[in-house]
Amino acid sequence: MGNTQVQSPEEAFCDLDTHQGLPVVQLYVMPSFFLTVLILGLPLNLLSLWVFFHRLRRWTRSTVFLFNLTLADTSWLLALPYLINYHLERLYWRLGLPLCAAVRMLYHNYFYLSIFFVTCISVDRYLAIVHPLRSLVLLGRRQTCLLCVAVWVATLVLSIPVASMSLIQTCPGSNRTVCSLYILMSGTGESLPYSLFCSIVGFLFPLLSICYCGLRSVRELRHRPCRPDPHNKQRRLRRVLSAALVLFALFYLPYHLSRNAAIAMRAVYPADPASWRQADLAFALEMCFCSLITCVNPLFSCFIGRQFRKEFHDTFAVMLSQCPGTQVASVISKRTRMTGQGMSTVTPVCALPASRS
Repeated sequence: MGNTQVQSPEEAFCDLDTHQGLPVVQLYVMPSFFLTVLILGLPLNLLSLWVFFHRLRRWTRSTVFLFNLTLADTSWLLALPYLINYHLERLYWRLGLPLCAAVRMLYHNYFYLSIFFVTCISVDRYLAIVHPLRSLVLLGRRQTCLLCVAVWVATLVLSIPVASMSLIQTCPGSNRTVCSLYILMSGTGESLPYSLFCSIVGFLFPLLSICYCGLRSVRELRHRPCRPDPHNKQRRLRRVLSAALVLFALFYLPYHLSRNAAIAMRAVYPADPASWRQADLAFALEMCFCSLITCVNPLFSCFIGRQFRKEFHDTFAVMLSQCPGTQVASVISKRTRMTGQGMSTVTPVCALPASRS
């Protein structure tokens, strides 16, 4: 307990009066949501990784970005049991400051990994349509791998302040230690500027990039002479844009609004904790809802990736056929024989074909 810091009471963590909304969410709603996400999301993402490694012979740039998105989902899901146990233990953190900081930072880091890789997919579609030849140079095999590494490093650097602002506190009148979340702490001198900075760099800029790329791509396709579209570029563009904007509207925008509101209320009313409760409750509920992203992202991959969608569907159907009473095995085997795309070898991520996605 050498890392424990005894500080003034933090109502969001120490007051567990279940007649209030926030404690109910933290003690019952959060662990239920997180456990459901773990049960649903981990198999979906592990199956997606299996498809990437064993069924996809041709890796495009979008495939690489989707693979990294799935890898980010899986890494966060593997750390989720720590949060589930913390909330089931009635906010009693027993694992020390390093793990507390790591879990808080990982949640923050994963969230922006998801945003940046969705943005990379949108930019890749823009380059393939507006600058098809230049895109082969700008995002060749080596550049695509380096960009993915840069995204992982950038989000890690962006999330480091979360670790420094995460503390273990001892609730007054008890020996219960809590793993504090910087957003729900009374001090806002560091948290408010940091939250606003992350909102601009990690949310607003990617959103503007997606909107710009989408508008430019639509304009380019409309100004081309009328001719057949054998690759269905317009339909694929609409899929990418609609899926990305739905993710931003449903998950990323409400999360940033509620997070900044919770911190801003503390800055505006520093001596009135009662005025924070509604904003805290909204943010806690949004944390629950945002955890569903790990279940949605595999569906996002299926929605925008034609090849991935086919292989994922076939693999899932074959797995389903192993269950008693299902009659899909013969259909899948027939389809596999007709397409000639059975089990295939994996193409390493850094050995990508230099072709348009």
